[in-house]
Amino acid sequence: MAANLDPNDDDVIDDVTTAEAAEPVITTKPKEPEVNKLFRMVMKLEASDLHLKVGQAPMVRLRGDIRRTDMKPLTQEDMERYFYPILKPAHREILEKEGGVDFSWVVGNDECRFRVSLFKQRGRLSLVSRRVNNHIPSFKDLGLPDSIEGLCHYSEGMVILAGVTGSGKSTTIAAMLDYVNEREPLHILTVEDPIEFTFTDKKSYINQREIGLDSKDWHKALKDAVRQDPDVILVGELRDIETFEAAVHAAETGHLVFGTIHASSAATTINRILDLFPPEKHGAIRQALANNLKAIVAQKLVKGLKKGRVPTNEVMIVNATIRKLIAEGRDHQILDAIRIGIQEGMMDFTENLKNLVEGGHIDKSVALEYAPSPEQLKMALKGIRVAAPGIL
Repeated sequence: MAANLDPNDDDVIDDVTTAEAAEPVITTKPKEPEVNKLFRMVMKLEASDLHLKVGQAPMVRLRGDIRRTDMKPLTQEDMERYFYPILKPAHREILEKEGGVDFSWVVGNDECRFRVSLFKQRGRLSLVSRRVNNHIPSFKDLGLPDSIEGLCHYSEGMVILAGVTGSGKSTTIAAMLDYVNEREPLHILTVEDPIEFTFTDKKSYINQREIGLDSKDWHKALKDAVRQDPDVILVGELRDIETFEAAVHAAETGHLVFGTIHASSAATTINRILDLFPPEKHGAIRQALANNLKAIVAQKLVKGLKKGRVPTNEVMIVNATIRKLIAEGRDHQILDAIRIGIQEGMMDFTENLKNLVEGGHIDKSVALEYAPSPEQLKMALKGIRVAAPGIL
């Protein structure tokens, strides 16, 4: 729910007052684009997102809530003055032809990166921009389950990160890629739209390609990828038939492929992929998944006690049982298989939320709000485990 930035509100990070929040908007560093005033305000507040709309004052997302600043409402002229000067010609063309464009923006000398979505609504410009942490966090920093580390050791196959927009998928994948980067002498190739985290070569070396900047489209970039001798490929988003087929082809030809998809759980990820294809192809796609999929990690962000936002995860590792369920279309039994596979590093949301509550990371009420089954979570917190039915 939207609310004004109030200097007496504890949710305003570091007790930043309204006046202080507004100050970056009237000051930029020399030779900086004017729009950096807004981005630096987001940085000062440590907000996660910037929201701009004609007729409204600039808004930021603080600890999950949208809050309005005390600045004056924006006009269409303001939006054009801020953003037209920073758009590359190709991005400006996409905006005019398609009504929206995504790109990345760097403030200062790589002080902070933003993922920007500039689009038209009711014929006027609006913007939503996500602040991307320059520092790539470790698994421990993020509070991810220990089994996530093991998913980085596959030599081939597909690992999919699932979640809704803003669930932290990109951050988790960045942590996984940097884990590989620190430990293996490999070639890591990323295909993204836009590039979010920038990596520093460590034991691995990394090439990062941005759609619209380094390659004309996903199909061309992924077709080229397998010819560029990569060991690990990141597909920024499995968004259509061509992207998924290219990712599967890369996995089948001996590459480890990481990808993200908009889905809420492991089982719904399978359905989301199938929805890309006509029904007559579903059997072949199921077989391709059974043969090449290594794991699905579903993720949500919840309000934390020690940190503003904490990830909660469901981890499905494809063993013989899950491979059989996928191939036979028994997706409704995947959650039972995940619960049975706890000794193999698998985990459902209920178990993970229980661990987060017991570790003092989130409040019990928050866990119950996000639990797929609040009753099962209540039982788990009391030490009662619900036995999964036979699925073999």
